[in-house]
Amino acid sequence: MKKFTLVLAALLALSVLVTSCGKKGTAKVENAAEAKGYTFGEGVTFHSDEPVTYTMFFSDASWYPMAETWKTEGIFKKIEELTNVKLDIISYDSGDYTNKIGLAINAGQSAYIVPKVYDENAFVDGGAVVAVSDYTKYMPNFTSFYNKYNMKKDVDTIVKADGKFYRLPGMLEAPMQDYTILLREDLFEGAGIDIAKLEKDWTWDDLYDALVKVKAYMVQKGIITEKDYVWSDLWCGATSGHGTGGNLLKLMGTSYGVPSGWAIEGASGGLAFDFKKDEWYLASTTENYKKFVSTLNKFVKGGILDPETFTQDDNTAQNRFYNGKTAIISTNRGMYATQTAGLDTGVGKGNYKVYLAMTPVALNRYSADNTRLENGVMIAKRALDELGEADFIKMMRFVDWLWYSPEAYVLYKWGVEGETFQYVTDETTGLKVKKLLPGFKCGGLGIGGSEDDVDIRLKWGYAGGNFWYGHTLAEMSDNLSPTHQDFYARLAKYREVRPVNPSIPADEDEREQLKLWSTPLTDNINAWTLKFATGQKDIEKDWNEYVKSCDNLHAADFVKLNNDIYKRSK
Repeated sequence: MKKFTLVLAALLALSVLVTSCGKKGTAKVENAAEAKGYTFGEGVTFHSDEPVTYTMFFSDASWYPMAETWKTEGIFKKIEELTNVKLDIISYDSGDYTNKIGLAINAGQSAYIVPKVYDENAFVDGGAVVAVSDYTKYMPNFTSFYNKYNMKKDVDTIVKADGKFYRLPGMLEAPMQDYTILLREDLFEGAGIDIAKLEKDWTWDDLYDALVKVKAYMVQKGIITEKDYVWSDLWCGATSGHGTGGNLLKLMGTSYGVPSGWAIEGASGGLAFDFKKDEWYLASTTENYKKFVSTLNKFVKGGILDPETFTQDDNTAQNRFYNGKTAIISTNRGMYATQTAGLDTGVGKGNYKVYLAMTPVALNRYSADNTRLENGVMIAKRALDELGEADFIKMMRFVDWLWYSPEAYVLYKWGVEGETFQYVTDETTGLKVKKLLPGFKCGGLGIGGSEDDVDIRLKWGYAGGNFWYGHTLAEMSDNLSPTHQDFYARLAKYREVRPVNPSIPADEDEREQLKLWSTPLTDNINAWTLKFATGQKDIEKDWNEYVKSCDNLHAADFVKLNNDIYKRSK
């Protein structure tokens, strides 16, 4: 299996600036075009001659909630100033975003633009969203990236039976794992554990054994009691875990070759693909899944992982980590600076060390992410109906600029040159790189600062998840600290990229049938998984009952229909 070589290669050119698309006025004007009162084109700032407003849903994260200054001074104001397009925001809390936009869309009250969508299947059959593949020919930035980085095979994985796709995905030059685990290195060292040496090949059992020693050390030092847990995780419970175990179960499940947590949401039904047999199967009832839940239960049963991880809100987990009561927590590029700042306040500067660790291996050595597609944008059929074809195409060209142009990427990630950041020459490489101006910091970029510094994400909405995904490795990594550079170098050296699953292009009737089977099946798998994890069900005694419960929910029929569709599409 190929190593993470593309990411490693990109690290050699971290923070390189592609300046030709960075400013209005330096673009390739010869590629520009004008149509009915607006300007667009690859390397050209989209601009409407007349003011125009488009409604847009917005997933509002509780850890950086939208403020009025985002509209009056920040990201939305800057978009309007550049393009003459006002975004009329309809905001929902990120923890309930999918449900809320689903209700609005089904009620015929959809916003025109629907970002932050991971699974579009529920919206396709009713005709509420547009087949965006019909309009990518009007999107020069999308088309350029798609062609340059050979994205066809990747995008084909979201194509439906009609040969079209209904979500504009975030497209990546190469996979780049984001979510992993953050450890209190000082506590591990106190327990006599060298993380850097151990993590190269460590298993989940190795992590368990290490945390047992860490807990003993923390008890000995009077930091916690024997009854306390040293791991209380976020992105797993009420706020963002969605009742599935969220991020942690996705990470652990990947190493066992089974989908779980976030990876089983939507219409998954617990399916995995066997490349040797060239067929789909239900991974959630296999021996590998049994090994996975047994390992998960081991952490809970052994007093290491707090079972409330699967029900609590994210703030509870974070506060326990910040106050020094736990030694490990999930993290990502956007959360790292927030977590270290929290430790500065709770534990105190100079009183701790952290280590950004690779997740353990189990039955494979895969990194957690393998896809070059991320969440994306749906466009409501309502927009086409109300705007008409010509003005709808105009909106699609705005969407193309906003999500796929390098210029917009810099804007919503870093803000405005001269206002929030500047270009400087790196002393080591001699390359031009971006750097926040004095007085600013950004948790979303992993760039810390003093208490008096202004966080450009909290104040103005830059580096937010509704826009910032996809693009090239150089663009994605232009904010990486030496800590993250080192993390990606280790991933490239010690982990592998798993192959991407093929698509299952079901037609409308087949999707409806699959949904009828997958929804209760997925809910059942998730419920049993968390019961096994927390010890409410005994893995050995109750396993056959669990498998039977899946069988009774048409598991075999579900697998067969998926395989029939897959074989038909070959």
